[in-house]
Amino acid sequence: MLAYVFWHRPLDGVDTEAYERAEVGFHESLRRVPPAGFRGSAVFRVAELPWLVPTSFTTEAGAGGYEDWYLLEDYTAMGVLNEAAVGSGHRGAHDEAAYRYGAGAGGLYGLVEGHARQLDLDALAIWVSRPPAGLPGSERRGLAGLLGDGMSPEHASLWRRQFVFGPAPEYCLLASESPAGVAPTRLPEGWRALTLDRVALATESI
Repeated sequence: MLAYVFWHRPLDGVDTEAYERAEVGFHESLRRVPPAGFRGSAVFRVAELPWLVPTSFTTEAGAGGYEDWYLLEDYTAMGVLNEAAVGSGHRGAHDEAAYRYGAGAGGLYGLVEGHARQLDLDALAIWVSRPPAGLPGSERRGLAGLLGDGMSPEHASLWRRQFVFGPAPEYCLLASESPAGVAPTRLPEGWRALTLDRVALATESI
């Protein structure tokens, strides 16, 4: 199972409610006519996105924004989604959101442990970032096992970055509460974990 995660903000001055309606409309369009290999999606409002850098059209670094998750069966499904998003049946909904879009970044994540269905249930997203190259702790074998320590595979999921389409943390743990493996005293030197509280605007599994 893969997840394409996309963080974004609207253009400065764009009405927030209109932007959110457009986002929800796009996700509903995918639910009604799902592309091959598509297994659900969700969009969340988040209070801060420190890795989403500002542009001349958007707000300051560290400000809040939105987080989209698209669940996919495999890498082929990623290409299908990319084509379908602007194809017949979805283009109108896609363009409604894109018209108001200001800045974004994304990453492709692979499921390491747990169940992807928790994407629909959990409000906590714990993002684990590696230190800059060359600093102590920048390499750590078996880190995924450490992060999963204390998490229930039935009620949480651990994801690891596969590809990067802009700044993106290395791991994400979705859970109802923070497990022991991501405690500051447990992480290797230089690594850090940031917990984001999210408010779901739209979420569907198929």
